[in-house]
Amino acid sequence: MRILGLLVLEEFKKKHADSRGPLEAWRAEVERAKWHTTQDIKKTISGRGLSRQQPGDFNIKGNTYRLVVTVRYEQQFVLIDWIGTHAKYSKKRF
Repeated sequence: MRILGLLVLEEFKKKHADSRGPLEAWRAEVERAKWHTTQDIKKTISGRGLSRQQPGDFNIKGNTYRLVVTVRYEQQFVLIDWIGTHAKYSKKRF
């Protein structure tokens, strides 16, 4: 999968240094993946120290941060929509 919006992640890592390792692990897994369904996402993520709430919502560093993406299966890309703390996520409406 190609990831669009990586600048968002780079800026976030500068402000939240503890997210660097987990975000790099997420990125590496996604870039190696070829997703065609939500089940493919589940197979890729489970068991690798990463988790997801919904197909486009990922827990980063346990439940510290939430990453929200849009997945375009046919085009094989993931668009970064938002990243922040769980507290901010709980207040945000998508």
